[in-house]
Amino acid sequence: MSRRALRIAAMTMAVTVSLSSGVLSAQKSKLGKPDTGVGTTTAARKYLEGRWGLLSFDVFPPNKPVIHVGAQGSLLYDAFGNMHWEVRVPPDVADPLRLAGIPNTNGVLSMDGRAAIDMQAHTLTYIVNGQPALGAPSAGPLATSRKRYWVVEGNQLTLTTKDNAGQALSIAKWRKLEQQQ
Repeated sequence: MSRRALRIAAMTMAVTVSLSSGVLSAQKSKLGKPDTGVGTTTAARKYLEGRWGLLSFDVFPPNKPVIHVGAQGSLLYDAFGNMHWEVRVPPDVADPLRLAGIPNTNGVLSMDGRAAIDMQAHTLTYIVNGQPALGAPSAGPLATSRKRYWVVEGNQLTLTTKDNAGQALSIAKWRKLEQQQ
């Protein structure tokens, strides 16, 4: 190969490399670091991460008296939004819950999946294998197709499911448990 051809090849390679690195750095600067401050999805995930203990759980079936569940329960979120939810209800409450459209297995309600956070609407959407699509007919007050409206007060999390008219169908209050080292 002639010297001129080598110089042209070297210059072409240098231009290509500099353009490529310029494009990559421009892409990186567009992406930036994820927002981590107060009011961001990242902060909300961090807040939810850990184990929560059930403080109270009330179900409001339409045209029926409120069901004060008086249950024991735990809610576990990991750093990626994965969750495990389990509530053990007293035997005298299992049948009223079933009649209200909340199935349970021997007094145990449980769910595994993910929680998607909507910061503007203050909702959590549970994503569980086999769940009906959003907008599908509901399977009851705790159907996974229903969004959970959340309110945070200190170390307490209140999750409310609502019907299509905005009336509360259930209210569960959870307290964050201390991390064991």
